[in-house]
Amino acid sequence: GYQADRWKKLLIPYSLPTKAYFDTSDQDPFCMYNYLLDITTWNKRIRRGFIKVKIIDYAGNAVESQMNSEASTFQQYRRVKILTGFYRDIEKIAKISLTFSTKTLIGPKHKLRILQMRLKSLNNPKR
Repeated sequence: GYQADRWKKLLIPYSLPTKAYFDTSDQDPFCMYNYLLDITTWNKRIRRGFIKVKIIDYAGNAVESQMNSEASTFQQYRRVKILTGFYRDIEKIAKISLTFSTKTLIGPKHKLRILQMRLKSLNNPKR
């Protein structure tokens, strides 16, 4: 890794657009467990919002992802991939729960209808 104050100087010289992901948290042991959420929605109208993921193991232990800072756009029959992170890892997932939010207090509540969903561990790709 690189010191946090030096990462920009190391990435800027590359001519291609570059993204940097910092896999640390503010809680001990300071690591994040990353998952890729791949969903296809069924809504006829475009929905824009945020998704929070909750995973639960067979013993009932649960962990909830941090909400992404950027809203995603969901269109009918289009796949959307969202990087999500958890403070703890759950090895044997029994249940996955998604919460869709537009983060607006005024206006109608919208539902997001999911046609297909896949959650893949990036830390343990074989799972």
